[in-house]
Amino acid sequence: MPKCSVLIIEDEKNIQTFMGKVLKRQDYRVLYADNGQQGLEIIRSQCPDIILLDLGLPDMNGSEIIRDARTWTSTPIIVISARTAEHEKVTALDLGADDYITKPFGTSELLARIRASLRHSNRLRTDSTHYLRPYRHGKMILDFSKRLLTINGQDIHLTPIEYKIVAYLAQNSGKVITYATLLSNVWGPYADSDNKILRVNMANIRRKIEDDPAQPKYIFTEVGVGYRMAEDEEEG
Repeated sequence: MPKCSVLIIEDEKNIQTFMGKVLKRQDYRVLYADNGQQGLEIIRSQCPDIILLDLGLPDMNGSEIIRDARTWTSTPIIVISARTAEHEKVTALDLGADDYITKPFGTSELLARIRASLRHSNRLRTDSTHYLRPYRHGKMILDFSKRLLTINGQDIHLTPIEYKIVAYLAQNSGKVITYATLLSNVWGPYADSDNKILRVNMANIRRKIEDDPAQPKYIFTEVGVGYRMAEDEEEG
């Protein structure tokens, strides 16, 4: 198996070095860029398998890199930033970033997010029959071909809209999906941007699938940003 290559676009040397060491220990091939321009050149010339991108770069805002890169590549981009403002996260994700990690972060979180993004991009590259394999997490199984959700072997009755929400989150499990992305994928491009309809549906879904809706095990809220479904526990 050829090693996966990871491009780190980060101007803080200590963070660059820390991430590089973590990734090399896991057998990733690591590429580095100290600024946005260099990062874009490496994306074009080396075609890395995944990009870890700091938003606050010396020569440009990281969101410009996402906007530019998304015109010609679908390589997963994980934004890594000290900026915690919700609108920053939403903008990055809506421009096409796959995920968002806020500094400081732990090694295991970084590796888990990279695995989820790589798995998802590989899934998109293969034919769509991959989605016919059910989503599984804990006691939950979502069978896309039968449009059937079971927990502990019990059928959970979802309305068509609730099913669309859960299925979309399951197909993107492990990744943050913004409210806007979910609204347009479930209700279509002319969806009202009011999140209230989404929150109402999500409250109903949680009542049906969670033992304790206040302590969810399956669908997590990323406050002010969107939702993340627990990562698919792939067999094998």
